[in-house]
Amino acid sequence: MTNQNVLSQRYTTKQINEIFSQKGKILAFRELWISVMKAQKKLGIDIPSEDIEKYESSKNDINLEEIEEIEKKTKHDIKANIESFVKTANAPEHIHKGMTSRDLTDNVEQMQILKSSKIILGKSISVLKHMLDKANEYDHIILTARTHHQPAQATLLGRRFSMWAEELYFHIKDFENFIEKYPLRGIKGPVGTQIDMIKILGSEEKTIEFEKIVATQLGFKETLKSTGQVYPRSFDLSLISKLVAITSACENFANSMRLMAGYDLVTEGFKEGQVGSSAMPHKMNTRSSERINGFAAILKGHLTMSANLSGNQWEEGDVSCSVTRRIAIPDAFYTIDGLLETTLTILNEMGPYETVISKEVDKYLPFLATTQILMLAIQKGIGREQAHEIIKKHAINEALNMRQGKEPQLAENLGNEEILNKVGITKQVIEEILSDKNKFIGKAKKQIQEVCEITNELLEKYSKEAKYEPETIL
Repeated sequence: MTNQNVLSQRYTTKQINEIFSQKGKILAFRELWISVMKAQKKLGIDIPSEDIEKYESSKNDINLEEIEEIEKKTKHDIKANIESFVKTANAPEHIHKGMTSRDLTDNVEQMQILKSSKIILGKSISVLKHMLDKANEYDHIILTARTHHQPAQATLLGRRFSMWAEELYFHIKDFENFIEKYPLRGIKGPVGTQIDMIKILGSEEKTIEFEKIVATQLGFKETLKSTGQVYPRSFDLSLISKLVAITSACENFANSMRLMAGYDLVTEGFKEGQVGSSAMPHKMNTRSSERINGFAAILKGHLTMSANLSGNQWEEGDVSCSVTRRIAIPDAFYTIDGLLETTLTILNEMGPYETVISKEVDKYLPFLATTQILMLAIQKGIGREQAHEIIKKHAINEALNMRQGKEPQLAENLGNEEILNKVGITKQVIEEILSDKNKFIGKAKKQIQEVCEITNELLEKYSKEAKYEPETIL
């Protein structure tokens, strides 16, 4: 008994599963054969219409057991599929004329890639829209921003979301361009010269027209001109690298969700009946955010696999890439599909704990203000390094006191610093600086709006995709 693919079984939606299922792939084989027959007939090859109709009417009648039995004898999966389809159609052997196996497999795999990529593009745009919605929803929540996981300055929780959204937007545009320009291998024959198709169609001109017809039927705008038996496997590397790039914003989001949840600043959502730990009943783990990080690790593994194939073809082609690609390409789409579904679920179910966030800002506010005090000292004529040293001395001392449970007195100590007092930076001035938290967020609110503005055109172009909502995840 064979085991199910856990990515396909547990995490992937029906749309993607149907594309890469065994029946889905065989159906795509048959649809390509039918497209080829129709194009060949149009260009003069004697294929009776009633025979094409027989193939069309039987294309969904797929006998997996029969195909498997034939393959055991022939040791060739395409030969097995040809024999089974001819038998099922009960028609003369018109399919696969002038074609080699890679004319079938490479083009079908590219069909799968194109269909799946368009689905993933749509879901990525939905993630972008959900992130921007959160950016606007949380544009009033002042948050302690961290660098190196240390309190740094103040920001807005909404700005964090606009930060991830802007990253995602950049990679969506790149992926959109990849899809738009993605070229089909085409029907090129055993080594790419199209000699067999030229022979049966009768001219190079007809071969060119034939390939255009087939490519259009398959949904491609461009066709490679001088590829070999297989299309360059660097294309697969380019594909998966773009999928990894798409996930980067989601992974950064998940990492920050895990960190913020650890300080009780946010929740990713915890439904009634959900269990966080079998041993510790109080725990409400960020299990979905952790899953995103796991998906990202899997996808990066497939990136390594595809990198090993890139540039590793012999002459016009070989099949050393076959087993790797049968795993890497479907699993890459299973993975990113599950990742995007999980990301959308968190974005729908998460929420901030504003009281805790505010208390954290109050705790660190004097430290968050040190850069403003530094800038003020420079404006007042104190040397930048001298001012930095004075502020650092007090800030580090107060930070160490805090870690021993003492109340910080940074503002008071800086206010009593003689060098600062001489230029008018007194305790009262520092307290005035600290009195309004909004003075510490800089352009944060405007930056949220700037990201919304640059993404408007894309969201309008894909307004239907932007409205997509995730399925229920496990």
